[in-house]
Amino acid sequence: MPYFEAKDGTDLYYYDWGTGAPVVLIHGWPLSSASWEYQARVLADSGFRVIAYDRRGFGRSDWAAKGYDYDTFASDLNDLMEGLNLTGATVVGFSMGGGEVARYIGRYGESRLAKAVYISAVPPFMLKTDDNPDGVDKKVFDEIIEGLEKDRPDFLKSFAKKFYGNTALSHKVSEAQREFFHSMAMSASPKATIECVRAFGETDFRSDLSKATIPTLVIYGSKDETVPPSVAGERMKGLVANSESIEYDGEAHGLTNSAPDKLNHDLLTFMRAPARVAGL
Repeated sequence: MPYFEAKDGTDLYYYDWGTGAPVVLIHGWPLSSASWEYQARVLADSGFRVIAYDRRGFGRSDWAAKGYDYDTFASDLNDLMEGLNLTGATVVGFSMGGGEVARYIGRYGESRLAKAVYISAVPPFMLKTDDNPDGVDKKVFDEIIEGLEKDRPDFLKSFAKKFYGNTALSHKVSEAQREFFHSMAMSASPKATIECVRAFGETDFRSDLSKATIPTLVIYGSKDETVPPSVAGERMKGLVANSESIEYDGEAHGLTNSAPDKLNHDLLTFMRAPARVAGL
């Protein structure tokens, strides 16, 4: 199995499928690169080189003792980009993975990138503060951590229903899909799972987003209760200069599994389109 080594010695697992223009897939919390099942194979079969990796502490990557912050996550992504010498790449971040995309651009620039995609992503800034009054109250993240510390398996099992928008009257994904979610989540380091809640819940990406110039696609579900559109997706248009957005009416957070065909179509359409120049 292929691994790359981060600057601090942490070994991070990745897979590399297909040939063509590279696309890097960055998974959400509390999942792994396996969560890209419905996108990775389609993108590879459609003429792209698909690279997906497990964030430190998740999937088959090392359970690192430290580094569960976005500066480190962006450094890990940069190590992958440099190690594989990727150029002209599209970076796609789902949920907390959108934070890696934003912080990578903010810290390392766009010289290796062609385009960026944010799917149900946490930027620009989740936490409610004096200068972000429409954000999410800190107690919400405190309660998530409390639930994880008390009974991580049970909390994550319940969380999967909200993640995919499953209710008594609406089954966006099957029970087996939720079990798949749970198996990925339970394979992660408890420390990583808990510390990442602070990372995605309290990191401000507004300055990072202001540095973006490459074509950017923002996709979000109108019924997302995990990362509310009013906090994230709807606000991205005004912060990223060269961006377009697509709202999935009636969809919740887990678009990769609940709306895979539409998502794949929109990804391929965007990735195949000629690059637009910011301001034109």
